[in-house]
Amino acid sequence: MPQKSIADAVREDRLWQRHVDLAKIGATPKGGVNRQALTPADGKGRALVTSWAEVRGFTTAVDAIGNLFFRRAGSDPDALPVVCGSHIDTQPTGGRFDGTYGVLAGLEALEAAADLNLVTKRPLEFVAWMNEEGSRFQPATMGSSVYSGANTLDAMLAVTDGDGVTVGEALPATIAATPRAAPRELGAPMAAYLEAHIEQGPRLENARKTVGIVTGIQGCRWFTIEVLGDEAHAGTTPLAARKDALRRALNMIAAIQDIMADDTDTVRFTVGRMEVFPNSPNTVPSRVLFTIDFRHPDLAVLTDLGDRIAAICEAKAGGQPVTVRETYKVPPTTFDARIVGHVREATRRLDLSMMDIVSGALHDAKYMNDICPSAMIFVPCEKGISHNEIENATPEDLAAGARVLAEVLIALANE
Repeated sequence: MPQKSIADAVREDRLWQRHVDLAKIGATPKGGVNRQALTPADGKGRALVTSWAEVRGFTTAVDAIGNLFFRRAGSDPDALPVVCGSHIDTQPTGGRFDGTYGVLAGLEALEAAADLNLVTKRPLEFVAWMNEEGSRFQPATMGSSVYSGANTLDAMLAVTDGDGVTVGEALPATIAATPRAAPRELGAPMAAYLEAHIEQGPRLENARKTVGIVTGIQGCRWFTIEVLGDEAHAGTTPLAARKDALRRALNMIAAIQDIMADDTDTVRFTVGRMEVFPNSPNTVPSRVLFTIDFRHPDLAVLTDLGDRIAAICEAKAGGQPVTVRETYKVPPTTFDARIVGHVREATRRLDLSMMDIVSGALHDAKYMNDICPSAMIFVPCEKGISHNEIENATPEDLAAGARVLAEVLIALANE
């Protein structure tokens, strides 16, 4: 009888039940999850995943920023590990699959290898990165950015939440939730990194494809714009005499929207926050603060359009003070061609439908790609909905992605 393959050993029922059980921690009334980073719920979720891993004999380690690693040993103790993973922290009204899927698919892949008693040359690991979402503490992808050296540990430990609690103050309780985890060095080298994730968009579902071969992540530039004017009485001040900060801000947004027009629908431009002062219905606004989130996969376009924002704001300010501050800048990421090729070949071998795709969202794989060959695997989510309590995916699609992940992990671990 032929030996069972690693893909055949992936159990759809076990993977789905892990999602169901983990979603109970931080469950919301509408069926979603609120398990923000470094909260008691985050600690409980990490403890549950750890309990599943420890039952299978996988060892656990945690680094100084709270990234949690699980290892299945290889035959060569000196070989660098092949690592996969994602995160289990969520948005305040998050779903059951964003991030969580990548962690649990990693666990399933290691369990499938254990079920078959497979011996790999390299160790296999999966990781739960700390604070990918950035909902309680900013910036997002905090744990992986510190691990890769893109952000410093000291700077991130000093970050505060809305209540003034620092990461450094909140972290010890979360680490204490996994007391048997050994210390792990930040930046410890890896042979390769893979991340499975729901797409968080509608392209796979619309194209009726099961697997997204993720070739890269689009770049991102964030801006905060502050526009000043003068408060005035709404009933008595003539329009021509007003220094209306909101009108100026809206003119800026409209002009920027015009340069972002794109027949290919590749540009992503969002004004996600607007604060108006004094925020009174009968007072002309004297100050407006708004944000821009601009993304594109082409560095030249990202640079050109992003660099034009400040000049447009100055031109539309009508002589009033305006401040444009760039708060975040990440260039596009191109994943390692060899690892992407492994993903493509495994998907083809398993006879799963697929398409190439560039990620619109940021992921921890972006920072791992800076320090080791990396790639991602996408599976569909219903109507492309994510960061929402009704986020959904099918057991069949989750298992299909986990089978591709497992196949690639084993191939890389035996190279």
